Amino acid sequence: MAALVVCAAACRDKPPVEPLQLDGNLLTVDNRSAQEWKSVEIWLNRNHSVRIPSIAAGSRMQVPLDSFVAGFGQRFNYKRTQITDLRLKATLPDGSSIELQHEFTQGGLAGAFGGKR
Repeated sequence: MAALVVCAAACRDKPPVEPLQLDGNLLTVDNRSAQEWKSVEIWLNRNHSVRIPSIAAGSRMQVPLDSFVAGFGQRFNYKRTQITDLRLKATLPDGSSIELQHEFTQGGLAGAFGGKR
């Protein structure tokens, strides 16, 4: 019985899913909120971006990093560029905005590539 209680507590206390997750050349965006995100802009290193019309409430989507584009059309080069900043901006249905920033926990290349390369 004690093992069942410990297992149930461990399953219930899962850490929340990070809304912005990097895994190699892939960014996963998790909208675990109850509201749709509209006019979504995601920025890499403050100069490469991708725009998405909306992300439904409770859903997730994946974006390859080489689909991010800078002002003059330069594509993000995952193999040659270190990621130092990752942000998301979107509009909620009531017109307010949401801004998320990925927190890098490790320095150098290990942190920039989500610990995987």
